[in-house]
Amino acid sequence: MRLLPVSSASAALVLALLPTAALAAGGTGASSFTISDPRIKESSGLAASRIHPGVYWTHNDSDDGPYVYAVDSASGRTVARVTLTGIGKPRDVEAISLGPDGQLYVGDIGDNRDGTWDHVWIYRFPEPKELVDTTVKAAQFTVRYADGPRNAEALMVHPVTGRVYIASKNESKGGLYEGPEQLSASGTNVFRRVADVPWVTDGAFSPDGSRLALRGYFTARTYPWKDGRPEGEGERVSAPWQGQAESVTYAADGSALMFGSEGADSRVIAVPLSAAAPADSASPQPGAPAEAAPPPGPPGSFTKGALVLAAALALTLAAKRLFRRRGSAE
Repeated sequence: MRLLPVSSASAALVLALLPTAALAAGGTGASSFTISDPRIKESSGLAASRIHPGVYWTHNDSDDGPYVYAVDSASGRTVARVTLTGIGKPRDVEAISLGPDGQLYVGDIGDNRDGTWDHVWIYRFPEPKELVDTTVKAAQFTVRYADGPRNAEALMVHPVTGRVYIASKNESKGGLYEGPEQLSASGTNVFRRVADVPWVTDGAFSPDGSRLALRGYFTARTYPWKDGRPEGEGERVSAPWQGQAESVTYAADGSALMFGSEGADSRVIAVPLSAAAPADSASPQPGAPAEAAPPPGPPGSFTKGALVLAAALALTLAAKRLFRRRGSAE
C-alpha cells in the first residue's frame, strides 16, 4: 500500500528518533535488521520461519509478481526467492502468515478503494525446506466477506487451530473476520465478522496462539486470545515510528515483536515483549482508530518527529479520499 512516500533522508531521520528500546531486542533471541535486497521495495508482510532459524518471509505490496522472499536476519540478505505458479496475477498482496501445517499463507487482500473488489484471494504453499530460489505450485482460495467487500492488510493463521483470520482496515472501525474451519479451493470461502478492531495494517498470533498482535501506523497492541476472539482492550506495545508501518510478526521464539515497513533498505525492528505496557484509561476501545500518542522515549526531538509523521499521514489520507472521489466521478 503506497501511503507515505519516504525518502532515504526521511527514513534516516525516523530511525534517529526511535526510542532506544525499539532499536534492539536486548536479552532476546531476536534482533533488528535491514532488508538489503533492492528488489524488495515495498515489504508489506512478515512471517518468521519455523524451520530456518533467523529467517523471515516477506513480499512486495504490488506490481512485483508472484514472489515471496526469505530474508536472513543475521545479514539482511535474501537467501531464497519463491515463485508461485497455479494462481492468477496477484492484485494487491498485503500479508503473509505461517500455519501449523507448515504452509505459508499469502493474503492478496488489499483494496485501496475500500471495497471495489467483490472477492480477494489467499495463496498457500509449503514452506520450502531448502533455502534456494525455487518455483512452487500454490493453492488459490477465493474469499468473500459476509457483510460485503472491504479493504484489508492483515491476515493471521492461528498456530494451533489453523484457522485463518483477516482484519479489515478502516479509519473509524475495522473488523476481525474469521474464515471457515478449512479453506476450500473449489468454492468461495466466506469470512464472517467476529470482533471490532482498531485501524490495522498488519497482525500476527504469538507462537503458542495465546495472544494476537495488531499494529497500525502509530502504535500496536497485543490481546489475549480466548475462545476464538481477542479479549479486552489489550496491552500497548512500544511500537517504533516508521514511515510506512506495514508489517508485524512474532519472533519464532515469541520473545519479541518484529516491526517492518515499506521502502528501499527498510528496517525491521525487534521490540522485546517486555516493552508492552498495561492498557490505561486513555486507551481507545476496540474499533477505534489506532492512537497517536508517542511511545516512551526522550522528549523534544522525538516528539517533533512524531508530529511530522502525524501531519504527513493526515495529508496523505486527505489525498487518498480526494483520489477516491475523483475515481468514482470518472
